[in-house]
Amino acid sequence: MSFILETQGLSRSFSGFHAVSNVSLAVQEGSIHALIGPNGAGKTTCFNLLTRFIDATAGRIRFQGQDITRTPADAVARQGLVRSFQISAVFGQLTVFENLRLALQRRRGQSMDWWRSDRTLATFNERALELLAEAGLSEWADQLAGELPYGRKRALELATTLALEPRVLLLDEPMAGMGAEDIAHAAAMIRRAARGRTVLMVEHNLSVVADLCDRITVLARGEVLAEGDYATVSKDERVVEAYLGHGHAGQRKHHTSGAEASHG
Repeated sequence: MSFILETQGLSRSFSGFHAVSNVSLAVQEGSIHALIGPNGAGKTTCFNLLTRFIDATAGRIRFQGQDITRTPADAVARQGLVRSFQISAVFGQLTVFENLRLALQRRRGQSMDWWRSDRTLATFNERALELLAEAGLSEWADQLAGELPYGRKRALELATTLALEPRVLLLDEPMAGMGAEDIAHAAAMIRRAARGRTVLMVEHNLSVVADLCDRITVLARGEVLAEGDYATVSKDERVVEAYLGHGHAGQRKHHTSGAEASHG
């Protein structure tokens, strides 16, 4: 089994508070792996550690077999470990198509120079159109990004991330704030995005997790509580207690079926 991203004993403390404690994680190459848990479980801190936004207090991080525990965040992103918001800032006064073209320009190692001629930028048109279609945004190509409905704006953010051709795509609550129709669309896009790459996602929507993810790691109080496929972790009494709280144990079958829409 080939693991593209691994941690051993990863920990982070803030003034004596253990936000992440001794987390060992192994993400299989080509998989969709979810990191779930209740609010305050340490999921976002874990993401910040993996993408080198913050330093680990202890432990190691390996990406593609290389130790990146002290590698700068920008270098990690260039190696292909990319968190969606890192590079997917949407320029509201540019069209959807222009946003994607600029993201592609950066991927080719060129700066985002506003003065570049249309002829120069035209070299990115074909791939931009492909990404538009993949994101379901073809009909929105000429729309100002700032005027997009929320779900479509999130789709554009994901598309600009994919323009950088990441090896591992880290998504932090990609379905947050979406309605049912947008969730279905975003889930389909993530499934397409996972072809040929690895996805690690933090997500509260249990239906999405059950439908999309090959493996799930459950965090509670900064520690790994359980790991396995959805059927396995959803039956774990510790997970039911930690993630859903008292009074939900009797609803376990309901959650196992993926019928639960979300849990904050």
